[in-house]
Amino acid sequence: MVIALCICFIVTFALAVLAGPIYIPMLKKLKFGQTIRDNGPQTHLAKQGTPTIGGIIFLTAIIPCILYIGFSKGYTDLFVMLVTVLAFALVGFLDDFLKIKRKSKDGLNAKQKMLFLILVSAAFACYMYFIADYNTVVVIDLFVKKIQFNIGWAYIPLIIIVLISVTNAVNLTDGLDGLCAGSSLLVFAFFAAASYFKIHNNDVTYFSIIFAGALLGFLIYNYKPAKVFMGDTGSLALGSAIGICAIAINRPLMLLLAGLLFVIEALSVIIQVGYFKLTHGKRIFKMSPIHHHFELSGWSEKKVVHVFWTFTLFCCVVAYFAIA
Repeated sequence: MVIALCICFIVTFALAVLAGPIYIPMLKKLKFGQTIRDNGPQTHLAKQGTPTIGGIIFLTAIIPCILYIGFSKGYTDLFVMLVTVLAFALVGFLDDFLKIKRKSKDGLNAKQKMLFLILVSAAFACYMYFIADYNTVVVIDLFVKKIQFNIGWAYIPLIIIVLISVTNAVNLTDGLDGLCAGSSLLVFAFFAAASYFKIHNNDVTYFSIIFAGALLGFLIYNYKPAKVFMGDTGSLALGSAIGICAIAINRPLMLLLAGLLFVIEALSVIIQVGYFKLTHGKRIFKMSPIHHHFELSGWSEKKVVHVFWTFTLFCCVVAYFAIA
């Protein structure tokens, strides 16, 4: 199995690398350029027009590998995982396309986007509860022991909440070159290691390693200076894939540790907006999400990304050893 996993990683990496020179010129020709918000960091204005919807690069890379592993090894749940990720990617694509068409930072409105996310999340939750051979146990790991709860029908709303939360959190993290892709890569590496060595879930092991390889290939084009952005097409797909991994190994709360960066990014926005409304215009952070706060505090974009990657790596290592 180790050899098969290595091959999957190498193949998806290679496919993503090969897809870049195909998709990036195509996106430029179609004028699918990024719209930068006026109230963002001034250094980001130079990124105006950079091709977006680049998530199709790593999505193209994962599809054939997941299909091959699913058919050849009989891991049928991989097909549902893939369809779910692509459904989230489609919601992101609609959002990206409307932004491009309107030449605005606004795509789907909040209600439309939330409705689509709930529908896709609910479909996956119903599959996991009524069809798939997964139990409704939630595991909390405490290093030397673990606590298990059988939550029964509450499993469905839990899955919906987890998927909506993590997709939005990962989406908010996609604000600097390479930040979201690199951080997600580390989280997928954690899930691959945890599911292979400790939890023994082959579906998640293959699913994670395939995503990790594709993201490493994508980073060649997304690391500063980025030649392409993943857009909501990519970030919603990544968020859903990360959520699916946590759900499939019965450890959704592990996202609070392995994915702590995403949690902090989302909380920084919630805190900023809440404080702004309560104080009628005052701010806690110079800008949210929090990666922009550090930029405006004098950190270079690369420094923010590298520090946040290091923080994510630390969280993933702790999360791995926390699994009893």
